[in-house]
Amino acid sequence: MPDLLLELFSEEIPARMQAQAAQDLQRLVTDGLVERGLLYEGCVAHVTPRRLCLHVVGLPVQQPDVSEVRKGPRVSAPQAAVDGFLKSAGLASLDQAAIENDPKKGDFYVAHIHKAGQRAQDVLAELLPPILKNFPWPKSMRWGAGSAHADALRWVRPLHSIVCTFGSETSEAEIIAFTLGDIASGNVTYGHRFMAPGAIKVRRFSDYVSSLMNARVVLDAARRRDIILHDAKNLAFAAGLELVEDEGLLAEVAGLTEWPVVLMGRFDESFLEIPPEVIRATIRANQKCFVLKEIDSGKLANRFIMVSNLIASDGGKAIAEGNGRVVRARLSDAQFFWKSDLKVKLEDRLPRLEKIVFQEKLGTQAARVGRIMDLAGKLAPLVGADAGEAMRAARLAKADLVSEMVGEFPELQGLMGRYYALAQGETKAVATAIEDHYRPQGPTDRAPNDAVAIAVALADKLDTLIGFWAIDEKPTGSKDPYALRRAALGIVRIVLENRLHLPLAALIEGHSKALCAACGLAAQAEIAPSLVSFLQDRLKVWLRERGRAHDVLEAVFPTLQQDDILVMNELTDALTAFVATDDGKNLLAGYKRATNILRAEEKKDGAGAFDAHHAPSLRVEPEEDKLAAAIKRARETGAECMLAHDYVGAMRALSHLRAPVDAFFDAVTVNDPKPLVRRNRLQLLNELRQAMNQVADFSKIGG
Repeated sequence: MPDLLLELFSEEIPARMQAQAAQDLQRLVTDGLVERGLLYEGCVAHVTPRRLCLHVVGLPVQQPDVSEVRKGPRVSAPQAAVDGFLKSAGLASLDQAAIENDPKKGDFYVAHIHKAGQRAQDVLAELLPPILKNFPWPKSMRWGAGSAHADALRWVRPLHSIVCTFGSETSEAEIIAFTLGDIASGNVTYGHRFMAPGAIKVRRFSDYVSSLMNARVVLDAARRRDIILHDAKNLAFAAGLELVEDEGLLAEVAGLTEWPVVLMGRFDESFLEIPPEVIRATIRANQKCFVLKEIDSGKLANRFIMVSNLIASDGGKAIAEGNGRVVRARLSDAQFFWKSDLKVKLEDRLPRLEKIVFQEKLGTQAARVGRIMDLAGKLAPLVGADAGEAMRAARLAKADLVSEMVGEFPELQGLMGRYYALAQGETKAVATAIEDHYRPQGPTDRAPNDAVAIAVALADKLDTLIGFWAIDEKPTGSKDPYALRRAALGIVRIVLENRLHLPLAALIEGHSKALCAACGLAAQAEIAPSLVSFLQDRLKVWLRERGRAHDVLEAVFPTLQQDDILVMNELTDALTAFVATDDGKNLLAGYKRATNILRAEEKKDGAGAFDAHHAPSLRVEPEEDKLAAAIKRARETGAECMLAHDYVGAMRALSHLRAPVDAFFDAVTVNDPKPLVRRNRLQLLNELRQAMNQVADFSKIGG
């Protein structure tokens, strides 16, 4: 079956747009093919700095024929209705229509339409131009003489040529002819801009890839990444050093080169007095280079790895020296920022926070610092932190935002505050909290684990959430411009990973009142319950991503009706383990049998008919006595375990119900002919239901 090769050759595509462009091209073309009945066997998209390519494998040579029966109006219908039917059905006259009879509606016209499938080449020629003309680049441009026209072709950068061929391995590939702007599709592409810029005639994908390789173009981005990583590690090892790997930078430089050549440069050792994170940020941001470290000590080395896009005649010496000069200039600036910042204490930077607006309705960063200090002081004893240190760390946590270094590299906020705090004599706990109070900033980022850092991190995130709840700026749908879901998930992770029992509702209620008063906002009683519910939802998401079943979560969360995140997590884990055991499965079956009986009988006797405690004097069978005793033990022990946060113990208490429940159903007829005995047994089953539901709502669990 034939394949499609499509390549769009242009000026440089920004690296940040490449992966999405490849995905968009594949999605748009394949969706169009499927809509038109051209089902394919496989598809892959590739992208380099200068070309966007799509290879579709195993396309049919033409669309399938389509037959359709279209019902028209009654024979007696007005002419206008008949004309509309003829037009929609593509019929020249009623002679081409049939008449069929409906016993209820009478005679009506019917069109039997048969459409022969188009050749795949013709379908592609119609499909591709509108997709490419309206391609969803985040930013695009017009160019050349035709750019003055509003409907001129737009592309991310000037487009130079289009390859579009269709054919099998055993036949001559055919050009799919169409025009985009003033560019006609063909079968000619071009090699590397500097090393092999000549034209290359291609037929199909296999010779296209090999021809590009011969012309110094590695088409596959994954292969370019592998080449860079392999050569960078080898070059570092040869120098007795180790590469500091960076996945994001690796993907970026792979998107900047078609023929990656790895080189090593160096800078003055005097720059190593700068914090290593600053050196790395400087070299990464400005030169897209990797840093190296010593193998034994792990300290940063005065070398760096760069990736060139050509094989230089001097082996890359001039390129390395040129990059080295730029790196030295950038590091000189960073060194100046570092030394300048050390001269100003964090404390002395605080007045400048009064000029930085956090949010129009929520005041300045200085006002926010005051709120975070107060909340961190309240949280400190709850997380085992010194209140004085927590408040001190909160006071200084945002001071580095007005430093020279963070002004140049915003991603270093918090980290630079730690360096400055240590240099200025603050305690290690305070300095650590200044850095870690932003954490975790994503699913792969670590959560703080030092008590002072925990207090400040929780205070910072809670103040953010409470503030935006107070001004009714909650996340909606997929929109979350203030990253409030991330802040909530950060709270969840900090609580779970540090095993903290926190009265979140009380903390939120108290802080929301203070915040609203300070910001001149109307106090809102619903902030605490709404925000606790939001945090519970984030916990559910977190637990589902870690394999917790939906029905178990539904059994736990509505039952608890509380704000202790750790309780919810631990009870979920305990219940998950319990229902996977034989005791759990069998007890669940007994529970469902009991609740089904109760539900059926409550329909007859009314809701709540069996809520009263059963009468021991009306127990007849020994299995009733054993079940009643087991329920009493399970209820009392389960309640004690729940209060002690011993959820495994609570499940163990329930497990002792299994045998008496099984025995009860084997030996006892619940709906006894004697009304009082029947009611008593139903009341006993209701007590079983209540005893189990004090731990979780077992009715929500499947199985």
